[in-house]
Amino acid sequence: MTATTTGTPVLDAIRTHTASANPSAFLALNSGNSIFTMPGEDGIVVYRRTGRYAVQFGGPFAAEDAYEPLLDGFRRHVREEGRTLVGIQLQRADAERYARRGFTVNQVGASWAVSLPEFTLRGTRFMQLRNKISRARRNGLVVQEVPAEGWQQAIAAIDEAWLGSKGGARPLEFLVGQIGGEVQGHRRLFSGTIDGKPVAYISYSPVYGDRAGWMHDLSRRIPDDSPGLMEAINAHAIEVFRAEGVEWLHFGFTPFTGLDAGHELDGHSPAFQWLMHALWAEGAALYPAQTQLAYKQKWAPDLVIPEYVAFDGPQASLPGFAHVFRACNAF
Repeated sequence: MTATTTGTPVLDAIRTHTASANPSAFLALNSGNSIFTMPGEDGIVVYRRTGRYAVQFGGPFAAEDAYEPLLDGFRRHVREEGRTLVGIQLQRADAERYARRGFTVNQVGASWAVSLPEFTLRGTRFMQLRNKISRARRNGLVVQEVPAEGWQQAIAAIDEAWLGSKGGARPLEFLVGQIGGEVQGHRRLFSGTIDGKPVAYISYSPVYGDRAGWMHDLSRRIPDDSPGLMEAINAHAIEVFRAEGVEWLHFGFTPFTGLDAGHELDGHSPAFQWLMHALWAEGAALYPAQTQLAYKQKWAPDLVIPEYVAFDGPQASLPGFAHVFRACNAF
């Protein structure tokens, strides 16, 4: 059966079934998602319908003995609807299982994470980062953790200015976090103000499993304001998280990054592999992967986690891949 995402069952599933170790799992709770379940099977599948495709987020969040029955059942359900299944942000363990079931699976990008217990901004490799943070602070930036409920108007104003600077870009969904809704209490919001005016924010989502911590998720700022806004907010959040004993700060998934032939599975599409490398080099108009990665690498990530896309069939599908971006509201 299918239903619109509701907080409690989805949250219970991603908290309980952490075998897939998907650091972006909390995005399953985004409004607009649908869930698929089967009687007697302990778990869920999260997806969105777009055109004649169903775009699945991650693998099934399920107990070990329910994983493959849920995947097979969802695959049948999608086909019965006359749609084609494509899965995005699969982890390595997911990718291997999908490949064994006849999906064409390729690496599509990577997510990045920093181990916090020993993290420090001291040393020459962080000198430029420290300079940017210092400049923001000299310009009067004040960073604090705030409740989202009291910051709604400020968030809307920052979002409007940020999207306007991108030529009226559409706000991304699905693979990007949200602020507000029934699960907002599980997220954390850090804001930046100058002279009392809100100028930037970063929202952090919880990460469960073996690398539990927080994910640096939705972040926006007023364009052409002080340099170093995001860096200063994130540095402040890191200090808070470290004081709390948090183990990991995740920076989330970036398509076309961290590509490595060693991550590919047998049966992958060489043509799609070539396309991912081409989009890394020349695909900024589709997604600014190089800019996103440059920000993440400022923090010297300790971990690069390959992520995968799976196409239901013997070959990769360009229309299917395009519908991943449609599900994200990219066009």
